[in-house]
Amino acid sequence: MSNRFRPSTSYSTSASTSYGYGDYTTTTSRPGTRRGNTGRPSTARPRTGASTIARIEAQQLVCAIAESRGISPTVGLAFVNLDTAEAVLCQICDSQTYVRTVHKLKVYGPTEILIVSTAASPKSKLFSIIEENLEDISSKLTLLDRRYWAETTGIEYISSLAFKEDIEAINVSVAGNYYAMCCIAAALKYIDLGLGMVFTYHSLRMRYEPSEGSMMIDVSTIHSLELVQNLHNPKSKDCLYGFLNETLTPMGARLLRNNVLQPLTDPDVLTTRYAAVDDLTTKEEMFFSTRAALQSFLDADRILTALIITPSKPTLQTTEQAINQVIMLKHFVGSIRPIYEALTGTGSSMLDNIRELCAPENVAPIQQLIDQVINEDTTYARQPLELRNQRIYAVKSGVNGLLDVARTTYKEASEDAYQHCTKLRQEFDIALELKYESVRHFYIRVSTSELEGRDLPPIFTNVIRRKNFIECQTLELMKRNQKARQPHYMMLQINVSHQEVILMSDQAVEGLIEEVRSHMSMMFKICEAIALLDMISAFAQLVTVNDYTKPQLTNTLAIQQGRHPIKEKIMRTKFVPNDVYSTQQTRFQIITGCNMSGKSTYIRSVALMVIMAQIGCYVPATYASFPILHQLFARLGMDDNIETNVSTFAAEMREIAFILRNIDRRSLAIIDELGRGTSTRDGLAIALAIAEALVSSKALVWFATHFKDLATIMGERAGVQNLHLAVELENNHSMTMLYRITPGAVKEAHYGLTLARIVPMPPGLVDHAARIAQKLEANVLKKKKASETVLREKRRKLILNLREHLVQAHTGVLEGEVLSAWLKELQKEFVNRMMALEVEAASVGQKSDDEDEIMMEGSDHGGEDEDRPGTFASELSVMTVESKTSTECHSTLRTMSEASTIRAVSDNDR
Repeated sequence: MSNRFRPSTSYSTSASTSYGYGDYTTTTSRPGTRRGNTGRPSTARPRTGASTIARIEAQQLVCAIAESRGISPTVGLAFVNLDTAEAVLCQICDSQTYVRTVHKLKVYGPTEILIVSTAASPKSKLFSIIEENLEDISSKLTLLDRRYWAETTGIEYISSLAFKEDIEAINVSVAGNYYAMCCIAAALKYIDLGLGMVFTYHSLRMRYEPSEGSMMIDVSTIHSLELVQNLHNPKSKDCLYGFLNETLTPMGARLLRNNVLQPLTDPDVLTTRYAAVDDLTTKEEMFFSTRAALQSFLDADRILTALIITPSKPTLQTTEQAINQVIMLKHFVGSIRPIYEALTGTGSSMLDNIRELCAPENVAPIQQLIDQVINEDTTYARQPLELRNQRIYAVKSGVNGLLDVARTTYKEASEDAYQHCTKLRQEFDIALELKYESVRHFYIRVSTSELEGRDLPPIFTNVIRRKNFIECQTLELMKRNQKARQPHYMMLQINVSHQEVILMSDQAVEGLIEEVRSHMSMMFKICEAIALLDMISAFAQLVTVNDYTKPQLTNTLAIQQGRHPIKEKIMRTKFVPNDVYSTQQTRFQIITGCNMSGKSTYIRSVALMVIMAQIGCYVPATYASFPILHQLFARLGMDDNIETNVSTFAAEMREIAFILRNIDRRSLAIIDELGRGTSTRDGLAIALAIAEALVSSKALVWFATHFKDLATIMGERAGVQNLHLAVELENNHSMTMLYRITPGAVKEAHYGLTLARIVPMPPGLVDHAARIAQKLEANVLKKKKASETVLREKRRKLILNLREHLVQAHTGVLEGEVLSAWLKELQKEFVNRMMALEVEAASVGQKSDDEDEIMMEGSDHGGEDEDRPGTFASELSVMTVESKTSTECHSTLRTMSEASTIRAVSDNDR
């Protein structure tokens, strides 16, 4: 193998077990013997053969992993995909729980994980965590000797296998990433020595993937939100990936799946994607031309990969496959020009870059090489016989004289088979069809309607009865299929002549492949461009058939008339849209409402639209703006984990513990029905404590609950907002779900009793339960009264909300009279609400004598006492906004914003 590459090493690899893989151990976790899980716990959802999130198709992917030791561990990873010829290196500064490392493994889903043998005895913490998660990853663990994890070997591999034009950029990216370099060395050495597969020089796509740059979505959240698989029917397309997958190529489908699992966090890339989708949706001719051009593409990733991997032991089958790959390469190259033509006139920078990559001058050198060896009329065929014939006549005549003779022999042998079939058709008056498949070769098929009660003549053997057909052979046909000893059949034998043609074609095909390999860098770039174009065109397809809008990237999460993308598709009735608004002052939103009112659908729709926006897709709304989020968490459902003997409450506590350890200001979390797995009092107490921690994290949180007291207690805290799903109550005996989000906590305290009346319960039972509930509620109300702490939180929340509105107005687009009118309305609303709070404080006797005096004096004090919210309200009541110019308005905004900031800080200090 002339192009086989092995980096120089100081150790021998001659012995069968000298490179370590011969003594590898494969471990799996066993229920009942697992250690304390420090990662995200598995859930009790059904596991199926299709449940592995990282692989939509069977792919062979090897991963090597290494770690440093210390308080803040550094983990190196290298993934090598043997089906797409792609190597990904990354180095992560992880926590003690290795949450990012486990997330990376579960997203990529390697078939085999290599780890240094010294980590297994004694077991390191990372080794134990990987061992516990092997079942979820659907992988096996292999130990590799320490000597194969060499940085210098990794550098040699990059210099020899990466595309020449990428080597410098890769070296700059991996500089200083010692553990990532060691991992790529171990992975490629194992593939060479352990799997017997060798990459040719400068043919491997390599890239460094930083730990930042994509949103982290843990596996439990992926399952809960049904991102890539429907929970109830694994084969259903009713999941986010299935819904978005309007791609036309296998490359585009893979790219879409990777994006759904790892949404982008780069606003510049997202902006260019939005512009590309917009360009395709507004230019109808370009859109339809692009979609038509994409339909003809084969799986270019696999085609190109097969051309650069050389088998250690060539066989007749590998030679046949090489000819097949060249034919498919010819088809791929011929499919590129229509893309170039379809994108003519694009105004998008992204689409223009794709068009430049698909330009004829980039493809012409490869086309010329193919035309020198392969017949122009050779096309890729899917039927076995047609594909076989294409292989036979792929190489041009005149390249090899013996090849032309062998082809003539094959042609004569095939014609004999057809003549034999024609003779049988005439002799027995039966409509026969000559068919071919790779295992049986030629065989005869007869429709059952042709026999009409007659028996099949005895000359037909190996009879196989299908539903509407009978498949059979004859002895003479079998002789032509198989190698015969008689001289008469030696020259006319089909199989032997076919083998001769294939072997004689091999030399010309191998020479062509060698020359094509020097152009692989450009071909892979074109392949990646086609995948990106396919995904963008799929988004454009969704926009053309749905009422979607282009998202804006801002600091505020605001959605107008937002809808759940999957529910909207499968519902027979019209989906009720809802608005969403979340900033730091409304970051923790408590969603209450009765059963079946739509709480879960509402919070799920928020998470799904965030993902759609961060992959470059439009969202189901009339207006949408999103901040860039780096983590997404979901705690949904109430399932017991039978496999690990974990109750509903224990399972949700483990998941919440994971969220609390990793959530931060750049995160979004949706939590549904927390604390319902234990007693009401304990559940409420735990839910309150967790809610306090989530509010302190500054993350955007949607918290759906049936605990009405949770909404009452947390409602006055700064950053908290109460919402509920409205219902229409009729005589306390029936209710209609409106599915519309409404401000405030739910007012109907006994909606459970109303719903229970629908069920045919024993007479009087529900009425008795209602009387008990009224008595309990009356006792609670007697004990409730306003406190100074609650009133102070109300004031502080009101002031902070004012400040946020002022900042938004200052940085927004409103100007002149429109801004002036808006400020007047804001001023009026704030003064009224603050005065209402002072009246409430006075009515319960909570105000001091000083505060009463200030309230009576009104605006005469001019705001000298900064600790009095009433004084600040009076200040704003006399601060008229009569500005007509933009400059005057924004000057007023600065004054009001500074005053509100001072007030909020002072109130917080108290």
